[in-house]
Amino acid sequence: MMYIAHIRESDKQIQSVEEHLLGVRSLAESYGEKIGVKHIAGLAGMLHDMGKYTHEFRDYILEAVRNPDSPPKRGSVDHSTAGGKLLYQLYHSGNPSMLNWILAEVAGNAILSHHSYLHDFLSPDIESPYLNRVRDKQLNEFDRSMKCFFDHVISEAEFQQYISKALLELEAFLMKPSTESSESKLMFLTKFIFSTLIDADRTNTRLFEQNTSEEPEQNRKELFDAYYEKLMATIHSYQTQGAADTQINVLRSEMSEQCVRFAEKPSGIYTLSIPTGGGKTLASLRYALKHASLHGKKHIIYVVPYTTIIEQNAEAVRKILSDDRHILEHHSNVIEDVDDNDEYEDGLINTLQKLKLAKDNWDSPIIFTTMVQFLNVFYAKGSRNIRRLHNLSESVIIFDEVQKVPVSCVSLFNQALNFLKTYGGSSLILCTATQPALDSVEKKLAVNAEAEIIDNLDHVIEAFKRVEIIDKATDETFNNDKLADFITERMGEAQSVLVILNTKTVVKRLYRQVEGSDVPIYHLSTSMCAAHRNHILGQVREHLEKNEKVICISTQLIEAGVDVSFDCVIRSLAGLDSIAQAAGRCNRHGEREIRQVYVVDHVEEKLDHLQEIKVGKHLSRRILADLKRDRNHHGGHILSAQAMNRYFKEFYMEFNSSLNYFVPKLEKDMTALLASDRKHNSYNQAYMHQRKESLPLFIVNSYRTAAENFHVIDDRSTSVIVPYDDEGKTIIARLNGNESIEDLSRLLRQAQQYTINLFRYERDQLAQNGGLVSLLDGKIFALKESAYNKEFGLDLDNDSQFELGMF
Repeated sequence: MMYIAHIRESDKQIQSVEEHLLGVRSLAESYGEKIGVKHIAGLAGMLHDMGKYTHEFRDYILEAVRNPDSPPKRGSVDHSTAGGKLLYQLYHSGNPSMLNWILAEVAGNAILSHHSYLHDFLSPDIESPYLNRVRDKQLNEFDRSMKCFFDHVISEAEFQQYISKALLELEAFLMKPSTESSESKLMFLTKFIFSTLIDADRTNTRLFEQNTSEEPEQNRKELFDAYYEKLMATIHSYQTQGAADTQINVLRSEMSEQCVRFAEKPSGIYTLSIPTGGGKTLASLRYALKHASLHGKKHIIYVVPYTTIIEQNAEAVRKILSDDRHILEHHSNVIEDVDDNDEYEDGLINTLQKLKLAKDNWDSPIIFTTMVQFLNVFYAKGSRNIRRLHNLSESVIIFDEVQKVPVSCVSLFNQALNFLKTYGGSSLILCTATQPALDSVEKKLAVNAEAEIIDNLDHVIEAFKRVEIIDKATDETFNNDKLADFITERMGEAQSVLVILNTKTVVKRLYRQVEGSDVPIYHLSTSMCAAHRNHILGQVREHLEKNEKVICISTQLIEAGVDVSFDCVIRSLAGLDSIAQAAGRCNRHGEREIRQVYVVDHVEEKLDHLQEIKVGKHLSRRILADLKRDRNHHGGHILSAQAMNRYFKEFYMEFNSSLNYFVPKLEKDMTALLASDRKHNSYNQAYMHQRKESLPLFIVNSYRTAAENFHVIDDRSTSVIVPYDDEGKTIIARLNGNESIEDLSRLLRQAQQYTINLFRYERDQLAQNGGLVSLLDGKIFALKESAYNKEFGLDLDNDSQFELGMF
């Protein structure tokens, strides 16, 4: 009897269970080999669908094909428990054997979770969902499944040899010197194995459904070498231009040379503290390409704080490298990745299955993504996020504006980077003009000794001084009326003024108050999709390049890496790093003599729900007051390395109780849920107290509970596609159709530039007033045209009027 894994929609061809298991094993092995766990990953791959060796599943899938309009209940046949149960019965019984038990727990959890997310080994209700599945759940045809597996996939003798190799890998993994605890090591190992399984399973299924084979991976060294030649041609062209011998351009060239020399060093965690306007993008790309070629890296990944600058940075790199195909921009997850626990193999591929199979695994040579997406890979629920984790190994990862790591995620961020350094063989570059003190917190970042790439940093900072910071915040306050008058005054002596405030509400009100003057005025905020913001920024740059008068009023999104240069900047008081970033938008290339950046205290901003900004504002005010009393304090100026180091140490001290991602409803830190040891795990202590026995597991942590409670942004948001310009409208229309998996993958990538994030109250309000539509069985949301405004973006009142041809 042939047991069935999948039946192809187009021609009803059958993929046998053994074909699928061996195919997934092969892919998982190739992914696991990156960090030396080939056989642990392969073990999960070849066992994950062992439960399809049953009459029950065969009848289920055939019935689904025969009756597509009335199929059996999806997920009604459990095929994902069997493989985990086999490992538990064979290697997790009798006296505790540490390596055997851990192997069964790590691989077994990945197997039984491959249609949802990793199970808790011990949950807040003092139960073990993992044990409930692998130990307690009865499977009617388990013996048949096990016999078929050993008859058709691998013999028992070969299987035991395979297990022996996996155990050696596990022992080597645990013995590797690391700053992380054993529990933290096992958490990352489990997530890594889960990542390899999810990607291998989805990839093999997609290839079968498309009746194609995976394209052979191009030689990454050859590709990166070719890119390096193109980059050097660009750099040499700059050096022949008229302004190449100015002091700033000479310094830029020197720092670029330092980066390429540093690329020869072994992989590790390093800092690149190029001042704003110092050619950071080209210098970091030069390091990354050279290091990737010399050390055999597979990916170069740029992680930025905001979606705003992905398009700009990616376009700059794309232009230099003359390549579009191999550069991926990942702005956000367009799809709601719900933990739906259903089985997507029910014979006919429907909408949900296509979404799950769509290629979304960060396998491109060069990737641009956000800090939110990076953290989601490690810690958020849903298989779509964690699928990408294995591709973060063997990479060069540039963290642009790394000071923007959310304070609640500092410990989690540090631990993820420590894992990638120690096990993933990746090189991590902290790239910013304002280095945060990430090695000063309890769960330290394992930064390499002599980590700074740039020599003589104080001299470089002084040489790049192009602005003076004028403190108006310690003596007076501003409201929008006073600020509007102040802008008018500044426009009397400057061609261009940039105003950066801390809240969208005040930005919008000030814009409305100032608009109507003779000077072109523009508004920017995250209520606008990336394509819309880039359109506005393009118009602003055109005015700036022509030396025309222009005013731009923006939230802080314009600070991090957006390449604009204004004559004058007004910054509402915030953290020292924000003030430094704002200063980087003024006289950016040293076009003029020293220009002014005014720091003001805006009293209309409501910061009660923006604690990081509120605390940063308080600390900056204190440092400004120190400097007003004595100009020799803090290295003599507000943006000195000493002032920045002092600021970040005090900032993290203020948030000391929040650095480990506290979960209020559980009264626990996320780090404790993920990696506390048995002695300090309160759930484990409660289990022992209630049951009068120890939990019969080596791992006692709560992976699913942690993931369900992890949101980089406090109030969970939903991505929605907006009908901005013809392309946005076309994407929405096509996503409502019946697209192939390949076309769907492409559309979802295109849609990222046309998304905004809605907080829950915003989504509810739009749902009530008809401004929201659902696509693809409710897995994707889009705004109606009336809910998107040509000036401000999102319109919660759903009464905007789009003017035809406006864009």
